Amino acid sequence: MLGDTGIAVNPKDERYKGFTGKFAKHLFVNRRLPIFTDEYVDPEFGTGAVKITPAHDPNDFKIGQTHKLEFISIFHDNGTLNHNAGSFEGMKRFDARYRVIDTLKEEGLYVGWKDNPMKWVAGHDRKEAEQKAAAKWPNKRFELFQDPDVFDTWFTSGMWPFSTLGWPKNTQDMQNFYPTSLLETGRDILFFWVARMIMLGLKLTGRVPFKEVYCHSLVRDSEGRKMSKSLGNVIDPVDVIEGATLQSLHAKLLVGNLDPKELATATKFQKSSFPEGIPECGADALRFSLISYTIGGVDINLDIKVMYGYRRFCNKIYQATKYVLGRLSQSFQPLPASSIRTGHESLAELWILHKLTIVAAEVNNALTAREFSTATQAIYQYWYTNLCDVYIENSKSILQDGTPDEAHSAQQSLYTALEGGLTMIHPVTPFFILKAKYPVYQKELDNPKAKEAYELILAVSKAIRSLTAEYDIKDNANICLVFTDKQSFETCKAQLPSIKTLSGKALTGPSASVAVFTNKDPQPTGCVVEAVNANVAVYLVLKGRVNLDAEVGKAKTRLEKASETVRKQIRMMDGDGWIKMRAEAQEVEKRKLEDARKEVEVLEGSVVQFERLNLE
Repeated sequence: MLGDTGIAVNPKDERYKGFTGKFAKHLFVNRRLPIFTDEYVDPEFGTGAVKITPAHDPNDFKIGQTHKLEFISIFHDNGTLNHNAGSFEGMKRFDARYRVIDTLKEEGLYVGWKDNPMKWVAGHDRKEAEQKAAAKWPNKRFELFQDPDVFDTWFTSGMWPFSTLGWPKNTQDMQNFYPTSLLETGRDILFFWVARMIMLGLKLTGRVPFKEVYCHSLVRDSEGRKMSKSLGNVIDPVDVIEGATLQSLHAKLLVGNLDPKELATATKFQKSSFPEGIPECGADALRFSLISYTIGGVDINLDIKVMYGYRRFCNKIYQATKYVLGRLSQSFQPLPASSIRTGHESLAELWILHKLTIVAAEVNNALTAREFSTATQAIYQYWYTNLCDVYIENSKSILQDGTPDEAHSAQQSLYTALEGGLTMIHPVTPFFILKAKYPVYQKELDNPKAKEAYELILAVSKAIRSLTAEYDIKDNANICLVFTDKQSFETCKAQLPSIKTLSGKALTGPSASVAVFTNKDPQPTGCVVEAVNANVAVYLVLKGRVNLDAEVGKAKTRLEKASETVRKQIRMMDGDGWIKMRAEAQEVEKRKLEDARKEVEVLEGSVVQFERLNLE
C-alpha cells in the first residue's frame, strides 16, 4: 500500500465515470495517485477500484508500464521500510503491515480485507483448459494465461546435470562434462534431488549423471541442535573468519522478523555461548575445523572453541615456517626432485623423512576413500607431534653444534619436511599460498629401523621429562640410563645430544649430566627410576634434593600399580579368550606383560634404595 502510485477501474464501470482522469491523495504519504481505466480490473471483485503498486507486484508492474506510472521502492536491502514509506520508515515489513491496519482503524477507514485465492485450471492443451474453466465457472467471463514454468523445483533441478550443458543439443560441453564423476550433497535430499537426477538422466540421456555421491555432514550448534534464527544459534561463517563482538551478534537478530519472545531466547543463547563475542579464526581454521569434523555424513556439532584451537594450530604452522626459512643460508638450494637425500642424515632426519612419507601415504589413501577427517587428523599429527614438537626442536642442536655437512643435511631435511607438510595441508587450508606437487609415498624414505631407533630416543626423553617434572627438578638434573641390550645402548649413546635437547630445561645448568650404563655395570644409587621398556630404564639422582619418606610412598604406589598390570596381563593370557586372539594382538599383550614385569623389578629396587638412603 505504501508503494501505491495509481488507482485502476474498469472502463465499463459506471460508478467511477466521473473520477477517471483525476487524482486521489494517498492516505499516509505526500503523493497524488492518478485514477485511470484498464480492462484488467474485475468490477465485480471488491469495490471494483484497484490500487496499483508497480514496483512490488508483477501484475501491477505490467499495468504501471502501460500507463507510465511511477515505480517507487519502499524497502531497504535489509527488509526495513525506507523514506518512501513516510512515517513508517525504519519499521520491519510485517510490523508495518499491522501498523497500517491500526492506523486505518483509528481514522475510521478500515472496512476489512478479502482473500483473493489463485484459481488454477490444468489441461493438456489450451482447448481442454478452456472447457474445464467454462464448466467450473458457467456464464462467467475469464481469460486464460499459460504458466511459463510448470515444473516444480525438484523436477527442474533433477535435470540440472545435463540441462546446464546445452541439452537436448549434443553440445561440446555435453560431450566433455557429462556424465560427471562425483556429486556432493546432503543426505536429507537424496530422494528429493539425487534420485530424480538419476532417473531423469537415464530417461533423457541414457546415462547415469554421476558415478559417486558423497553425503556431507549437516552443521548443528555446539549442543547438537539444528541451527535456527529463533534460537539465535545460527553462526555466520564470516563472523568466524573475521570475528564479531557480542553487540554485533545481537544487532543481527534485529534484522528480521523474530517476535519479542524469540528475540529474547536468541539473545540469551548468544550471551551464554559467546559472552566475549566470536574470536577471529580465519578462513583456514574454519575450513580445517569443518573438514576434520566430517566423518561419513555424521552431523557436525560446531564449536567455536574448537575452531579457535585450529587458529592457534595455523599460527604454529606460520611460526614453524618462519623458523625454518630463517635457518636456511642465503646460498641454500633445495635438493633436486631426483635426489631426495643427502647421504649425511642423522637419525632424527631419517625419522622425520620416514614420518613424512608414511603420512603422505595415509593422507592420499584417506582422500581417495573420502575419509576427510582421517586425512586432516593425520596431517595435524604430522605437523604438531612430529615436525614442530620433535624434529624442529631436535634440529636446533644439529644446526648449532654439527659439522658443516651435518648442518647442511639438517637444512635440507628441514626444508623437505616443511615443504611436504605445507603441500599436504594446502587442499584443507588453501590460504597458505603454495604451488607444488602434492606429496606421495616414496619408498626410499620409508625407514622402519630409523623410526624404531628414534622413537626409543623420544621415549627416553619423555621419561626424563616425566621424572624431573614429578620431582620438581628444574635444572642441573643428573640422569643415568641403564640398558639390558647392546642395540638400545649403542643407539642412545650415539644420540645423547638429541636426548639432552628433547629432555627440556632440567638438563641445563653446569652440573647437569646424562650417563649410560649396561646392566652389568654397578647400578646407580640414590635414585628414582622409570622403566622405558623391558630394555631401558631411566634413573634420576635424588639424594640430597627431595624428601625421601615421601618418595618411598610414591614409589610403593607406582609399584602396586605396575604389579596390578602384571596380574591383569596374566589373567588375560590364562583366560578363555586368549586362544581366540590374533597372533599380532597376542604379541602386543606379551610385550605389555614383559614391560610391566621390568617396571616392577626396577621399582622394587628403587624402594629398597630409598629405604636404604633413609637409614644413612
